Amino acid sequence: MTIHREGYKYITIATILGIAIWYSAFAFIPHSFMWISCILSFVYFLLWLWVVSFFRMPSRTLTIGADKIICPADGKVVVIEEAMEPEYFKDKRLQVSVFMSPLNVHVNRNPISGLIKYVKYHPGKYLVAWHPKSSTENERTTIVIGNNKSEILMRQIAGALARRICYYVKEGDKVEQTGEFGFIRFGSRVDLYLPLGTKLDVKIGDIVKGGVTTIGSI
Repeated sequence: MTIHREGYKYITIATILGIAIWYSAFAFIPHSFMWISCILSFVYFLLWLWVVSFFRMPSRTLTIGADKIICPADGKVVVIEEAMEPEYFKDKRLQVSVFMSPLNVHVNRNPISGLIKYVKYHPGKYLVAWHPKSSTENERTTIVIGNNKSEILMRQIAGALARRICYYVKEGDKVEQTGEFGFIRFGSRVDLYLPLGTKLDVKIGDIVKGGVTTIGSI
């Protein structure tokens, strides 16, 4: 396991803050209340451990297949439905949404290989990620990947805790399946818009892994 580059700053800040809290707890709280110092130190250690865990990059065997659509994120499938996609396709698509809790790995990966045909960032609100309007009103980024078999739209959506969407691609880039295209900090959601009739290998409630779980077939 490694640490994602987005986490270096936050882990450094959390470490410095932790040292300051530990020093203050044992330097200024009377010895007769040493138990308070121990509790404060332990609670902050758990918080520091969570920050490190949030930015983890676990070692895993990635799934590759020219006819496969690979899950872009770790989390839980919360939506599978036909829905109007108003931004790029402007027609009905099969929407598959994956909710990422603050405990999930938050790396986002390309579901297919191809060419980045569209990228647009939208500032917005921070409704909870499972709110029906979050896909159109929250801060979000829309990215479309296309190849000779299909075009797939991915939408990174910020949630109530997520305040920073990171994406590393631009229009015209050639990308590889399961390659990293982005990261969302502290709880969020990724929507996929697939062609109608796409055969799915997942159902609502399934726990999925980015770069590993097959969503469906092209």
